[in-house]
Amino acid sequence: MASWKQLEVHTEDQTPHKWSVPLSEDMFKRFFAPGSPIVHKIFGDGSLFSPLLFGKYFDPSDAFPLWEFESDVFLSNLRSSGKTSIDWFQTDDAYVLKADLSAGVENNTLQFFVENGKIMEISGQWKPKGDQSKTKDWRSGNWWEHGYVRRLELPGDADWKDTEAYVSNDMFVEVRIPKSSLDSDNPPAPGKGILPKNSDRL
Repeated sequence: MASWKQLEVHTEDQTPHKWSVPLSEDMFKRFFAPGSPIVHKIFGDGSLFSPLLFGKYFDPSDAFPLWEFESDVFLSNLRSSGKTSIDWFQTDDAYVLKADLSAGVENNTLQFFVENGKIMEISGQWKPKGDQSKTKDWRSGNWWEHGYVRRLELPGDADWKDTEAYVSNDMFVEVRIPKSSLDSDNPPAPGKGILPKNSDRL
């Protein structure tokens, strides 16, 4: 049985020029084609961090309005072929994102940020930057060579200050963002209703 741990959601991040280098489609193809198995797992079909997750190319460092779309529509092909265990939806009192990050993502590098109350980002490193200095963060350059990210636009009624993020011991992630119009005293426990893990999806 999975055990869940709540992760801190940071709201202060002064990293200069973070995500300022875009990942173009041509650049991604050159990076991905000769990439290592871990690169293929993190950025491949069905991954939360794949630029092709939504059916056409979209730089994951750009903020995407996730909750304006239905996951059943965007992910129908990936789900039918067993390539993804990602879901997002909204309830009467919250916006929810659930994802299986077991392929190539390590718990100790995963970070959550809310930027100016408008954008949520999930990021981490898959390859330590050996020459990283105190003055330059890996996110300020060619970030895909060292890490991964998915940035999401928050809905206008999201109560971002109470955002909660949980990770299980087998690297399922659940994010819950309350709606500001309602206040639930008894939110569902993390992991409730999460999609079944499919170890053969990638």
